[in-house]
Amino acid sequence: MTKDLVFKSIVPHVTRRQALGRMGSGFGMIALASLLGDYRAQAHTDGSVTGLGPKPTHFPAKAKHVILLFLNGGMSQVDTFDPKPMLTKYHGQPMPGEDLKTSNQTGNLMRSPFSFKRCGQSGIEVSDIFPRVGESIDDICVIRSVYTDLPAHEPALMLMNCGHSQLGRPSMGSWVTYGLGTENQNLPGFVVLCPGTPIVGPPLWNSAFLPGIYQGTHISNAERDPEKIIEYIRNKRLSLSQQRKQVALLAKLDRLEIEQSHEPDTQLEANIQSMEIAYRMQTEVPDVFDIGQESNSIREGYGDGNFGIACLMALRLVERGVRMIQIYSGNVQPWDNHEDIMVHQKLAREADQPIASLIRDLKSRGLFEETLVICGTEFGRTPVVQATLGSRVANGRDHNPYGFTIWLAGGGIKGGMTYGVTDDFGFKAVENPVHVHDVHATILHLLGLNHEKLTYSYSGRNFRLTDVSGKVIKEIIA
Repeated sequence: MTKDLVFKSIVPHVTRRQALGRMGSGFGMIALASLLGDYRAQAHTDGSVTGLGPKPTHFPAKAKHVILLFLNGGMSQVDTFDPKPMLTKYHGQPMPGEDLKTSNQTGNLMRSPFSFKRCGQSGIEVSDIFPRVGESIDDICVIRSVYTDLPAHEPALMLMNCGHSQLGRPSMGSWVTYGLGTENQNLPGFVVLCPGTPIVGPPLWNSAFLPGIYQGTHISNAERDPEKIIEYIRNKRLSLSQQRKQVALLAKLDRLEIEQSHEPDTQLEANIQSMEIAYRMQTEVPDVFDIGQESNSIREGYGDGNFGIACLMALRLVERGVRMIQIYSGNVQPWDNHEDIMVHQKLAREADQPIASLIRDLKSRGLFEETLVICGTEFGRTPVVQATLGSRVANGRDHNPYGFTIWLAGGGIKGGMTYGVTDDFGFKAVENPVHVHDVHATILHLLGLNHEKLTYSYSGRNFRLTDVSGKVIKEIIA
């Protein structure tokens, strides 16, 4: 009697029509697909699509993968990739011209404490704090005229990562995996590497109203043991075969619930697929994050720092078909150097060699042409000194949303070129200004996606990464 009650509680009554449907092309095939791990795109009645399997592009793509190197905190353009001789000439004097509003009180013009050198055959000037990146400059397109909407970290981070300054929008990585799926069904399509948590935190890689399967998987690259890098990756109580049966049963029950509701349930779909991926990750994750498999010469190129380890992990993830990897420079906002811009030198030292090694090794493994590498930040810094901070005399720079630098390489980008110009002091974009939406539109274009057509219907309207604007920067595309 008890068994009958339990059975009836989990297997609802079905009609003859429903039973025939399930025996034919209905539930039976869905269950089989679940067991085989065939997670290709599944269309719902509302037009939305779930699934991590590879999906067709809108047009031929130039890139298949994205590695975003995010220097969170606000990298100074005038101390890295946008040299301004006028800063040196008028050092210590008030800045002439337009009085641009800054977050904090600022003082007079401050020259860069770093020197610039022409690099490569292109002769692009790069700061001496990035000597190895300078050696790779012929592979890089430097955009010197990016601008954003607000000078505060939180909204600027949200805009650069999610296409909107307010919470509640899907991250770029979620949009990319929603649009393209991923090539390796044993790993997440979108991986985030950070030794701690940047300002704002998980909303920077969340899927928001997109199905949860597209959310970024955060991994701390401070952990070196591949068996511990994802907590609870191993099930200590059940064998793999036992877990396989458990996952299959849960998937069946969840599918029954979906069928009975007669409405799409993206959250339940995401749960089913997340369980499947988690099961498969048990064997793949320890292998992909075991950087000890690399030769000594390769590992030496990245060093022992967290940023370097993350770059090497990104190389191995791309090699295994992961669609998007996002690396944050460090915990909180390390590049936010209000008090002393000389801290940039230390931070650049930690990033310079690994970035150059990543470009080199992507090339040697035949992945550079299909991998878009982006080095970005949420905003730049002012060419004027920040005023006194309490009793301390500052030697740093305030936030600058009006004109800053990011660079791109690989994945269909023209190398050895600069695009856009800031004013004589590096404060504001004055030639070919590039909004964050334009950056996102260009990234999607390189991946074979039309940013105006990559939409998701939610709360009565179609949303997209670029909101209601954005244009592709065709001049930088090879």
